[in-house]
Amino acid sequence: MATTPTSEHGADGALPFLTLWYRFLFFDWLFADLGAARNVYERHAALQHNRAMCRYFPTYLRRWSVLTLFGFGMGSLFERWMQASLWPAWFFTCACLTMSGMVVMLVAWAFLANARMQ
Repeated sequence: MATTPTSEHGADGALPFLTLWYRFLFFDWLFADLGAARNVYERHAALQHNRAMCRYFPTYLRRWSVLTLFGFGMGSLFERWMQASLWPAWFFTCACLTMSGMVVMLVAWAFLANARMQ
């Protein structure tokens, strides 16, 4: 389905800020859905596309590692120097969630990258 400039893009053809922010942090828009393939040829094409797009995982891993380090750093800052209790818990929880996301990315990257060697 082709997108028109009025549906997703702005009047000047640029993406809205929230869409850019989403694409900066999340990688699902890069990959094709294998479940939506209607036959074996479309499934193979989608799989080949996903294998080609796995080269972007290191970029997203770097971005998410910055978020993880920021969360742990801010949690430590609020816990040690500001003697707060709720804010460090929030930052540590966010850091743990981003670390979990990094594990998911690493597993997906390992499966897609190693599938090329077969």
